[in-house]
Amino acid sequence: MNNRKQILLPRFAKIFGQLGENIKLARKRRKLTTIQVAERAGIDRTTLYHIEKGNPSVSLGAYFNVLRVLGLQDDFLKLAADDTFGRKLQDLELIGKS
Repeated sequence: MNNRKQILLPRFAKIFGQLGENIKLARKRRKLTTIQVAERAGIDRTTLYHIEKGNPSVSLGAYFNVLRVLGLQDDFLKLAADDTFGRKLQDLELIGKS
């Protein structure tokens, strides 16, 4: 397993930080402790701490399990759902074939 730290540009790290903050706020709104969420998600409390800080080194599966515990698992389907750029590239390719 590769244990190297993930390096992100500051503007992208900010996105992860906001995701972590959103998860933390969702947990607090539900009045759940870090221990409760970590146990229900099957992760260590330290991992939950890293998720709530937006650490990009935490596995996507751990992020998903925390969202599942919070009842936000359907939000996971919104990731990369609207591929506007990819559709434009595809349309350009299709136009060139006419």
